[in-house]
Amino acid sequence: MEEEKIIWTNGCFDILHVGHIELFKYAKDLGSKLYVGIDSDEKVKLDKGDDRPFNKLSDRIKVLESIKYIDKVFSFDSTEGLENLVKEYKPHVLIVGSDWRNKTVIGEQHAQHVRFFDRIDGYSTTNILEWK
Repeated sequence: MEEEKIIWTNGCFDILHVGHIELFKYAKDLGSKLYVGIDSDEKVKLDKGDDRPFNKLSDRIKVLESIKYIDKVFSFDSTEGLENLVKEYKPHVLIVGSDWRNKTVIGEQHAQHVRFFDRIDGYSTTNILEWK
């Protein structure tokens, strides 16, 4: 039996867009299981401001769980919570946005590899919310 390769990515995933779907598709192609970490509402508010998240955690989880590329979704309240999840699941590959290149990637010491994913055509939740 082939070894299970867990792939991990995380984010707010507040307003899903094509860039997110391409990230999940790319990630799933790298392994057998894709685990997605999602920031709690409180953490999003701290990181992004009082106007965020646009969608509450339970709704964001439900939408992520419906995406065919994703096998499990986990929420976390802090950077320590995120690091503990990555440590627990020890992914083969940890995927983060390319804007994290040359920065500290939370949990990177618990993954076999770190890969960076470039934004797709400038898609970003912040840009989408600014268009409203």
